[in-house]
Amino acid sequence: MKFQKKPDYILLTTLVLLNLIGLISLAGASSAKSLQLTGKPTHFLFHQILYGLLPGIILGFVFYKIDLNFVKKMSFWFFLFAIFLTLLVFVPKIGIALFGSRRWIRIFGFTFQPSELLKLGFLIYLSSWLAKYKDQEHKIKNLLIPFLVILAILSLIFIFQPDISTLVIFGILGSILYFCAKTPISHIVILGGIGAVALLILIFLAPYRLNRLLVFLNPEMDPLGKGYHIKQSLIAVGSGGLFGKGLGLGVQKLGFLPHPMTDSIFAVLGEEIGFLGLFTIICLFLIFAWRGFRVAKTQKDEFKKLLSVGITSWITIQAFINMGAMIGVLPLTGIPLPFLSYGGSALFCGLMAIGLLLNITKK
Repeated sequence: MKFQKKPDYILLTTLVLLNLIGLISLAGASSAKSLQLTGKPTHFLFHQILYGLLPGIILGFVFYKIDLNFVKKMSFWFFLFAIFLTLLVFVPKIGIALFGSRRWIRIFGFTFQPSELLKLGFLIYLSSWLAKYKDQEHKIKNLLIPFLVILAILSLIFIFQPDISTLVIFGILGSILYFCAKTPISHIVILGGIGAVALLILIFLAPYRLNRLLVFLNPEMDPLGKGYHIKQSLIAVGSGGLFGKGLGLGVQKLGFLPHPMTDSIFAVLGEEIGFLGLFTIICLFLIFAWRGFRVAKTQKDEFKKLLSVGITSWITIQAFINMGAMIGVLPLTGIPLPFLSYGGSALFCGLMAIGLLLNITKK
């Protein structure tokens, strides 16, 4: 077997560019709020670097160097550890309630969103588990039912938080890996039916989820209420024109556009760097998807193939869900834009995943 010994430099360069754009955009999008809350315009930028980027680079390098057979062997325990951390959000004095949800934990003074680590643990474990069934008979009792049990456990965790957007991501990623493991089409049809019914039930059980869907179908129904977010997002993107107003010169982030540092960072960039800038970001994510799926295609080992598909799908799907929501082609969600949105947990867990993906490209 030939060893490449070096990572995919196109993939690596793409990720470096995305992170640089993320830091530059965050510097402008967070300056006003940072100055208001802390008296320093760079507080959130430095926080992202110290608690997201630097740990992510270190852990990403560790995962780049680690033996993938060891990762496969420890996949169950890593997944179990990530579930344990996610359950801590329900523990008083450890779990943090914010905006009506319990999605964060505080340990030793550090705040962390464990669902980001759980995504990586889920992909590693599921890739390892499904790889075992490559040459075996795909029976419902030994494959589909255990898979549904795993999803059911995760569903309960995220329903009680609640964090349905993250649950949808888990469902999509799980289904993609299940399909790529060459399981019977009948299993996929069953999965799709169960997922569609469950999602409809969850939407109609909570008025705010139903409102998001109705606003998506008719953005003008309540422009100062339920439709305010998407309305302001479209104003930001539209006012940027072809070239944008210039980095840091956008006005929608100054109290008009909700969550400018996190969910709405793409809309902020639309106003400041314009259509050509947004098109460049979209192209970078498309290049990432191309190189990531190319890695998967070249792998003979089933675990590495599935893990490559999982990591690439995770980053790409989250990116296009976020960008689609900001321009009105998808319903609004709380899903951040990978490597660009503010959030240390998402950034360093994403860089850990990239370390694994680059590790796979070495062979």
